[in-house]
Amino acid sequence: MLRRLVVLMAAALPMAVAADVKVVEEIAAKVNNDIITRGELEHRRLEIEQELRRQGLTGAKLADAVRQAERDALREQIDQLLLVQRGKDLDIKVDADVTRRLAEIQVQNKISDPDRFQEWIRQQTGMPYEDFKQQLTNQILTQKVVGQEIGSRIAIAEPEMQKYYEEHKKDYVREEQVFLSQILISTEGKTPDQIAAAEKKAKDLTARGRKGEKFSDLARDNSDDPETAKGGGYIGGYKRGLLLKQIEDTVFKEKKGFVSDPMKIEKPACFLIVRVDERYEAGQASFEEVKTEVEDRLREPKIEPKVREYLTRLRAEAFLQIKEGYIDSGAAPGKDTRWQDVAQLKPETTTKEEVASRIKNRKKLFGLVPIPGTNKPVGPVTEVADASLKPSKPERPPRPEPKPLPPMLPIRQ
Repeated sequence: MLRRLVVLMAAALPMAVAADVKVVEEIAAKVNNDIITRGELEHRRLEIEQELRRQGLTGAKLADAVRQAERDALREQIDQLLLVQRGKDLDIKVDADVTRRLAEIQVQNKISDPDRFQEWIRQQTGMPYEDFKQQLTNQILTQKVVGQEIGSRIAIAEPEMQKYYEEHKKDYVREEQVFLSQILISTEGKTPDQIAAAEKKAKDLTARGRKGEKFSDLARDNSDDPETAKGGGYIGGYKRGLLLKQIEDTVFKEKKGFVSDPMKIEKPACFLIVRVDERYEAGQASFEEVKTEVEDRLREPKIEPKVREYLTRLRAEAFLQIKEGYIDSGAAPGKDTRWQDVAQLKPETTTKEEVASRIKNRKKLFGLVPIPGTNKPVGPVTEVADASLKPSKPERPPRPEPKPLPPMLPIRQ
């Protein structure tokens, strides 16, 4: 994340300054208007090696597995970038899903303090919390794209699902579980009068929820927990032993749709309202309860080969350049991905009015040049970060001219 920020900052500078900026990172590939760097590939290799070591691999087996991972590292990075870009093109929203997943991780590990949770993520993953959150966002977004673009087109017949369920019933024996949403009204650091006002607000929200107002809207507009508020208050599914006893004693005896009275919680200091979104009794889950899970299980092996076909098509349609020395093991047949340096722009003569206009709009327009053979622009990030791009002459801002000004001024574009 920091590496990209440094590159972006460099890209925003005029060329007179940017020409003197040292290369921060080597680009391995350009994927439309995004880049993949050597550092990102190395970081991924280390992650894979650590995971393989945790699985017990050592010696020659570990070395072979790491070499195979290195061969496919660029392919995997390009795959994810193409799917993330496609997800944005399709305007797929995943904020609520990310919030729910983070809330589930936080509660399952019994970490109520947000700052301590972020530190725990850093210790467990070796990356800053924001980077972990972005990685989770990308994972969920790619899953949504695959589900929408490929999975939705693969139909599974009801008899096939029913047959699978009957043959695998033991896989669908459940523990008692509740799925919850929350509204948190903070009392942290508040005076007695402010706490009384917070309690009144919480009781009013409970009454509104019980009268039929949409709980997710109440949570989004009123909860003091910003992470879960964005997702309509949803905090996930829980088995016994994961929640505070005060909450557990309330929710495990109620039915779906129940909205609790405000509960006074000490840490974090707040009044908490919970809604039971769903509740499952312990024992064998019915076919209807697990139908979606069964459908996903049967669809998975049929999706896999189609995902590679889909990614090959995305590659064929993309602007994709790969630096010499790097290999995309998922390359589209016949696709020319050879690295091409951006051609230098030739100077031209223009009027002083145009000079003034371009200086004024430089921040908006600087660095956007057409990709050869397309109508797409390449953003400034790739040009500054690419070590092979060395302008023959850096552009300088126009110097003041003595009056009277000549009618035409030569400038470099």
